[in-house]
Amino acid sequence: MTTEETTAIPGTGDSMAGRVIAVTGAGRGIGRAIAVLAAREGAHVVVNDLGGSTDGGGDGASQPADEVVDEITAFGGSAVANHSSVADPEGARSIVVTAVDTFGRIDSVVNNAGILRDRIFHKMEQEDWEKVLAVHLHGAWNTSRAAAPFFKEQGSGSFVHFVSMSALVGNYGQANYMAAKMGIVGLSKAIALDMERYGVRSNVVAPFAWSRLVQIPEDDPRVARQKTMTPETVAPLVVFLASDLARDVTGQIFAVRKNEVHLFSQPRPIRSVHRSEGWTPATLADHMLPSVAGSLYPLDRSGDLFAYDPV
Repeated sequence: MTTEETTAIPGTGDSMAGRVIAVTGAGRGIGRAIAVLAAREGAHVVVNDLGGSTDGGGDGASQPADEVVDEITAFGGSAVANHSSVADPEGARSIVVTAVDTFGRIDSVVNNAGILRDRIFHKMEQEDWEKVLAVHLHGAWNTSRAAAPFFKEQGSGSFVHFVSMSALVGNYGQANYMAAKMGIVGLSKAIALDMERYGVRSNVVAPFAWSRLVQIPEDDPRVARQKTMTPETVAPLVVFLASDLARDVTGQIFAVRKNEVHLFSQPRPIRSVHRSEGWTPATLADHMLPSVAGSLYPLDRSGDLFAYDPV
């Protein structure tokens, strides 16, 4: 394991005492940090990781998930490994079944598993598009749908889904990733609305953290800044949202950037123009466009919006 993956993660309380949490993609990086902190906070943890490469390939080695379980049990925590793929509905269901069969219930699902297949849009292959959506968007659906009946029956539960600044703001060469992540934003809001009556919550987190999914050349000046934002700085917000400490928080979009926590806006009208006789293409150009031009969003990337050093 790398230095990143062996960093100690102290617990600060018992916010997850007796709770059962499943974390997908938990064999490395952010997922591992969440699993370890949740265990230190008293949770029983299902550590899910297929063991594949960053592009979704590989032989599915069980080692990463097993090593995190060993790490948790070494300090007296409670954890079990699951090596299924979230992209497979039955595999995703097995994650929830592992929790229920091993620990008797499921209280939280963290949809963290992900891959990258970056390519500029006009060069992106169908396989690149489908594979990324399968893991991110379909994977979040698969695990969430599998947990929903258990949450409904017990009258409680929480989902934390991972999205990305690339989707919320923008980035080059990530049409598949951005589409999948924005789909997860919609999925989370739908879950929050549909399951509120059953005491079930759903939120999303966009992390800033140095991990193997961050594909920046080592000689890029942004690397030094990015490396200060470790997976361990993301874990507290996720564990908070998964716990009963966040019992009144649902349907929200958060980002965490080292010691900064950002609550994001959601699409709402910001300008309105009315013409009683209706519109034509010409009047839209002459009247509507000048009225809203000052409020049009620039073609930003996430790096443009967050160009300062993290606090």
